[in-house]
Amino acid sequence: MKTKTVLFLTLTSFFACQPTNDTRPPKLVVGIVVDQMRMDYLTRFEKHYSKSGFMRFYRNGFVAQNHHFDHARTVTAAGHASIATGTPPAIHGIVGNDWFDKETGKEQYCVGDMRYSSVGTSKVRTGQKAPTQLLVSTFSDENRLATQLRGKAIGISIKDRGAILSVGHTANAAYWFSGDDDGKFVSSTFFMDKMPQWATTFNDSRKIDQYLTTWDSYYPIEDYVETGPDNTPYEKIIKGKQTPTFPYDLAGLAAQNGGYDVLEATPYGNSLITDFALAALEGEGLGLDQDADVLMISYSSTDYVGHNFGVNSKELQDTYIRLDLDIARLFAGLDAQVGEGNYTVFLTSDHGVAQVPAYLIDNKIPAGYFDGKKFVTSLDEALMNRFDTKGLIRDVSNNELFLNHDEIHKTSIDKGMLIDFIVSYSIDYPGVATAYDAKTLMYADKNNPLINRLQRGYNPKRSGDIVFTLLPGYMQKRSKGTTHGSLYTYDTHVPFLMTGKGVVRGSAYRRTYITDIAPTICSIMGIGNPTGTIGNPIGEAIAK
Repeated sequence: MKTKTVLFLTLTSFFACQPTNDTRPPKLVVGIVVDQMRMDYLTRFEKHYSKSGFMRFYRNGFVAQNHHFDHARTVTAAGHASIATGTPPAIHGIVGNDWFDKETGKEQYCVGDMRYSSVGTSKVRTGQKAPTQLLVSTFSDENRLATQLRGKAIGISIKDRGAILSVGHTANAAYWFSGDDDGKFVSSTFFMDKMPQWATTFNDSRKIDQYLTTWDSYYPIEDYVETGPDNTPYEKIIKGKQTPTFPYDLAGLAAQNGGYDVLEATPYGNSLITDFALAALEGEGLGLDQDADVLMISYSSTDYVGHNFGVNSKELQDTYIRLDLDIARLFAGLDAQVGEGNYTVFLTSDHGVAQVPAYLIDNKIPAGYFDGKKFVTSLDEALMNRFDTKGLIRDVSNNELFLNHDEIHKTSIDKGMLIDFIVSYSIDYPGVATAYDAKTLMYADKNNPLINRLQRGYNPKRSGDIVFTLLPGYMQKRSKGTTHGSLYTYDTHVPFLMTGKGVVRGSAYRRTYITDIAPTICSIMGIGNPTGTIGNPIGEAIAK
């Protein structure tokens, strides 16, 4: 008996030590998209972060250190669509925040659709939104299909495009902020006929009013040594202020800055999003049954702050310090409702951002501004002098030229000669790096990373006849602040962090891509990839 007892205990201990191989999918996947977040913000401001926000990913999760967009047009709509679908604009079709529609001759907004109406507001245009311009499915669409529509999918953002393109076609809901309508979250009849009770209760609570307060630095401003002076000539001055400096009396500034819209360009816009996300978590009962749910949260205020004040501003640094605390608050809510180890969270960004060119110039770094209107006027004059014809350029948008093919046909101008002339003229123009006509671009060397990014950003049905790029450090002319949208590393290098169920603790320094996110999440969830996916799962991040 003694021998048998020892053997039994030994076998029991042996089996107890074996991996559980729990292959069940997470009960909830939470995707966090921080609008306009450069990867270096994580290391640059690290000493000011808490242990429970960004650093939780580093402590418990996986970090892709060299994660990039692999396409041009690094803007909000294209970025969110690429994250959700695992494919670039060449395939998913969202080639910009808006683009010139060749058939209608009008600008098409990325989520604009007049067939739908507002929900939660009386303002008609606010809700005329839908994901109908997105040509492929998202990973949350695939989860909805895999669970026979039982798994929920909800998108939340300040921006309508951030909320809608994150979740796609079959989502239960997408909510965005309407600041000029008493500060409410709203939606569209594409998703629902009326707001759910929990969302109405949230809007009616007027919790938003607590954020019409004074925005001052969270820590003593002298501790913010990672950024420049509080008052610089590179920052936008908010209406009602004399200088771009702390503190900001938001209640006093609201009347001159769109009412509650004033919160969008402050850290409190992110806090409001966190509040609403936690209300959605509880109100929808996310992560509480056996069918996996998806919650996509897009933090837009970082983008507004970045545009206004730039990469090197105190306002930007304070915004990230406060966002870290909001993410910690989100984690706490997830732990309480779903349970640590039962859900998966990833964090990324829809694009990076450039330093303010004037700041670079003042520090003897090559940079500059490109006056798009002046370029078009100059090009029109040159075309008139060369071909004795007006109106050969139909439209210019997203650094793309659309030819007037009807006029070209009517005048019998040699199209090849015209294109060659425009390409040469564009390349010679100050601030332009290079230009390609569509046919040349499609056959250009795919091993050239810049050309490859242009190709992946080019959709034949929606893009122009000629594409041009600006020199590094250059951007469209603006008086203050900064922007993004290029194919250079300052706009392409963004975070990709993961933690939770199905994720291995570690990091990767090899180059990974934004189009790898969706297939990685699909692998963890055990579902099929979106219909246009070209990316690959990041294997070293996934628990075997």
